[in-house]
Amino acid sequence: MNVVPSADPAPEVRPVAARSRLLRAAVEAFAAKGFNATTTRDIANGAQMSSAAVYVHFRSKEELLFEISDAGHRSILATIDEADDPAAPPSERLRACVHAFTAHHARDHVWGRVVNYELNALAADHLDTVMSMRREITHRIRAIIDAGIAHAEFDVADSLATTNAVLSMGIDVARWYRDGSSLSPEEMGDFYAELATRMVGWRPPVAE
Repeated sequence: MNVVPSADPAPEVRPVAARSRLLRAAVEAFAAKGFNATTTRDIANGAQMSSAAVYVHFRSKEELLFEISDAGHRSILATIDEADDPAAPPSERLRACVHAFTAHHARDHVWGRVVNYELNALAADHLDTVMSMRREITHRIRAIIDAGIAHAEFDVADSLATTNAVLSMGIDVARWYRDGSSLSPEEMGDFYAELATRMVGWRPPVAE
């Protein structure tokens, strides 16, 4: 039996595709103009959709920002989880996590600028959700630094201040990094991983 294909073979896909287009357009617009200066028309134009389409899929511009921020922070947590090997020495764990964290912010620098620098535009309940994930990111990196201190691998006076410094320098990559920069995202990861080990006072063991 011959099956005649529908004129609209997958209508259930359309809403998902439309949301994705709007999210991508919102990321580009927020990164270029900032949340407050971006209009829903800017987002709709970027997605090549009507302004009314934004409200079909999102209740507000702020909800768009929250979805971007939520997804971005979940991605960072997954990146750290994938990079970290709790059985490895703290120095190797720190290198791996800082490399992955930095490369992530270089590779996804447009998304990263929105995720990290538009937090103040979030509604209070949405900000609480995102800040909880940011605290978890801090907790995971600080645990590695504390382990290095406990194993006498690191020489750090204040593990929280050091953790904040390590994370801040990785996050800031998204602010200034651009495609075609002198270092690739992976090379940026290597460079910042080396900086992080110096910040914690790690020295390679001397061969006997």
